[in-house]
Amino acid sequence: MNSTSDRAGSTGGAVGAVGAVGAVGAVGAGGSVGGGARAGGVVRVLLADDQALFRRGLSVVLSASPDIEVVGEAADGEEAVAKARELSPDVVLMDVRMPRMSGIEAARQIRLALPATEVLMLTVSDEGEDLYESVKAGANGYLLKEIGIEEIAETVRAIVQHQGVISPSMTSKLIAEFRVLARRASEREELPPPGLTEREMQVLRLMAHSKSNKEIAAALFISENTVKNHVRNILEKLHLHSRMEAVTYAWRKRLLDPREHE
Repeated sequence: MNSTSDRAGSTGGAVGAVGAVGAVGAVGAGGSVGGGARAGGVVRVLLADDQALFRRGLSVVLSASPDIEVVGEAADGEEAVAKARELSPDVVLMDVRMPRMSGIEAARQIRLALPATEVLMLTVSDEGEDLYESVKAGANGYLLKEIGIEEIAETVRAIVQHQGVISPSMTSKLIAEFRVLARRASEREELPPPGLTEREMQVLRLMAHSKSNKEIAAALFISENTVKNHVRNILEKLHLHSRMEAVTYAWRKRLLDPREHE
């Protein structure tokens, strides 16, 4: 696809390119935090977008927060991978469609090379296939560029705390994709969960309903720290890196009932 189709659609100013006010939905906080930025220090961010104006706007917005540092920029997917390897950022804000290498492929390579680096897709593409392929590539969030500028920094903080963030308008498309996968798997033999305990399955089901750690703890009458331990165990047993990947895996392996989201 042509990279010009993934434009923000605004040239009225660097900050204005970030877009209009939009709501953000979070899959919920997961796992323990580690490393300087994840323990309350400065979050190091790499910006990857083929529009210099848009990158400049993001940089202005993020640099206004004392706990966020923009450590580099990339104008295409190949440069994003190279800069990520060089800088080891905490978060990469990635466009989906860029020249030389797509943001989805760049996200896949970055997650393989730097498992501790979170990837947030920030795009105008509202296509379900782009969303699903981004999640498969290891992205921990997918936001449309209509997000409000005041939400950018908060979203970065959520991502570095292992929350899966997705634009609300895209949630139904992700669930629809899960249902398609479930239907395709209906003719296959259902396999038992890969070593997950009943409690871990309960946590996984609530994760699939976009519940936060606090909400899961309240529903199961356990502490938030216990929930974090369960989430960590789930990711380790499934050999995955994020909550979004765990939920996607659960749907693909028919560990969840699509009727729960009817």
